[in-house]
Amino acid sequence: MDTKQIEYILKIAEENNITRAAEKLHVTQPALNQQLLRLERELGLPLFYRSRTNWRPTEAGEIYLENARKMLNIKQDTYRILGDMADRRKGTLSVGFTPGRGITMFSDVYPHFHRKFPEVTVEPRELSVKKQQALIAHGDLDLGFQTLCETQRTAADYILIRREELFLALPGGHPLAEGLSPQDYHNRELSVSSVQYEPFVLMYQESTIRQLVDGIFAQAGFRPQVLFETANTPTILSMIRNHLCCGIIPEHYIDPHDNGIIYFSLPSHPSWDLVISSRKGAYLSKAARYFIRLSTELWGN
Repeated sequence: MDTKQIEYILKIAEENNITRAAEKLHVTQPALNQQLLRLERELGLPLFYRSRTNWRPTEAGEIYLENARKMLNIKQDTYRILGDMADRRKGTLSVGFTPGRGITMFSDVYPHFHRKFPEVTVEPRELSVKKQQALIAHGDLDLGFQTLCETQRTAADYILIRREELFLALPGGHPLAEGLSPQDYHNRELSVSSVQYEPFVLMYQESTIRQLVDGIFAQAGFRPQVLFETANTPTILSMIRNHLCCGIIPEHYIDPHDNGIIYFSLPSHPSWDLVISSRKGAYLSKAARYFIRLSTELWGN
């Protein structure tokens, strides 16, 4: 099934520029332009508005791109089904992980997976949840490991690995944390309003956790003093440990032996989901299903 022309047009749309698209496809710009002109003559409609810096799809182009992606997805699913029928344990599996916990998850799962599917090349990609969602929707990412709330799910398929609670984190020397053991955080509660005049370091606005954290502050009736925003939870932990701020932390990152940070349950016990996402209705190969099974077994508790 030759879909090269379709892939050419999708790359132009992805790059918004024919020269960059040609470079990524390893073809010359004139050759790529000829492919596009030939298709436009065949269709009788232009597919792109041309400019030096930005190529945008026309209305006809949007229709072509939407259905072109569907055709590539059908090809992808067809080859996977036939590959499984032939018990052909080769190919690639692209997997998205969020920054932070992603490398730990991959390191846990991959050795077990590789023993059963040694000839399947796994392509791990460290991506934000929103980038994963866009790539999955287009069929450019097979599986995505994501942390999000129910309201942040898209029109994709989701498998729940586990639900994870968020905790209020204070420096070990804080007056409200004095004399407390770091291990006993499940059995004590503290409202975030108790530290409303303290500075906080939060995850950046576009992160999926930020919507949940902002909701915690809104429910408590105040806006926090934000020292700064980061894309890295360990950065927040380091600053709490150094008595610079407070934070709200997913349980995955809690070290119950770290005396430098004392954690508290929040009265509302906010939580989010660790999930595996894939394109809606996509055929998952035997290799993909085994990767999912390992992940749920290793990370489900």
